[in-house]
Amino acid sequence: MNKKLHIVSFNVPYPPNYGGVIDVFYKLKYLAANKIDVILHCFQYGRDEAEELEQICYQVHYYKRKQGPLYLLSQLPYIINTRNSKELLQNLQKEIAPILFEGLHTCFYLNHPLLGAYQKIVRTHNIEHHYYHHLSLSEKNLFKRYYFSQEALKLRCFEKRLKMASSILSISPADTHYFKNKYRKGIFIPAFHPFERVETKTGIGEYILFHGNLSVAENQKAVDYLIDRIFSEITIPLMVAGKNPPDYLVRKIADIPHVNLVANPDKETMDYLIQEAQINLIPTFQPTGLKLKLLASLFLGRYCITNSPMVANTGLEHLCYVADNAQSMIQLIQDKFEKEITLDEIQQRKEMLETQFSNQHNAEKIYALI
Repeated sequence: MNKKLHIVSFNVPYPPNYGGVIDVFYKLKYLAANKIDVILHCFQYGRDEAEELEQICYQVHYYKRKQGPLYLLSQLPYIINTRNSKELLQNLQKEIAPILFEGLHTCFYLNHPLLGAYQKIVRTHNIEHHYYHHLSLSEKNLFKRYYFSQEALKLRCFEKRLKMASSILSISPADTHYFKNKYRKGIFIPAFHPFERVETKTGIGEYILFHGNLSVAENQKAVDYLIDRIFSEITIPLMVAGKNPPDYLVRKIADIPHVNLVANPDKETMDYLIQEAQINLIPTFQPTGLKLKLLASLFLGRYCITNSPMVANTGLEHLCYVADNAQSMIQLIQDKFEKEITLDEIQQRKEMLETQFSNQHNAEKIYALI
């Protein structure tokens, strides 16, 4: 007999084309394949209802996310206060089954008395107040910077409600350590992802790749760093690929002959770019969570060069080459650009990624928990 599980998602997890929804979509897919009837509840904004979800889930419910400046005036974080629905609360009560809240975003009803008898599991995608604090540091727009800093303070206060959770499924070893120390709860479940096996190619690629959502300030900062500090010193070809690049970045890249932009690639194109690159070069200045671009680079790509904030306490440090200043990054690039990745390095990836980071393995852990 199948188990039942409510999942409350912060957005419609289809198409799976950015970090958070990739984790949710592939989690749904693997839980369903492991005899769990998922009752999916989605807050909807900017995405259509998806027939593909009906094919995976036992039931799918949609709720319009509230929006507007009035919700900024509350003591509750905006990302939580705009995701509440009486209809959601009613639907949760129709089927007595464990509830998995996807992200702190969806935890408006975590401590509601009508759900007191339910097993309540929270999937944390970040330590959210740390994430929003770092967003405020990266943001150039003054209004957005103020919003992010205020949201960080509200999230820090709201996070205390995690005491009401039965379990916390954290996305990285570092986050697991944090939640275990603070709430005595924390089970490491890495991000679910589209990859079943390591598909790193041998041979030598002809370019270096940075990939990520280019509408996000964190990734814009990383591209600025690469252009201003690294590729101003070397003329090896760099490809920058990602969603919705801002105008200033389009203009900046157009002025540099050895740097090219691939805007809004589909999944097949992005996977091809990652796999064919000689180096996936993916530094970050926001040391939060586990970035899916890191998993994509290691499952598909050849060499992966990054910095400490990307890999610290992820368990993946030994699979990457780490450089924390411009000069050491340039040296690593020059050393690896014409050198073939070894079969031993590919085997190391397989031993780690196809076990601890296996979707099937982690779906079985969730099945055993509920």
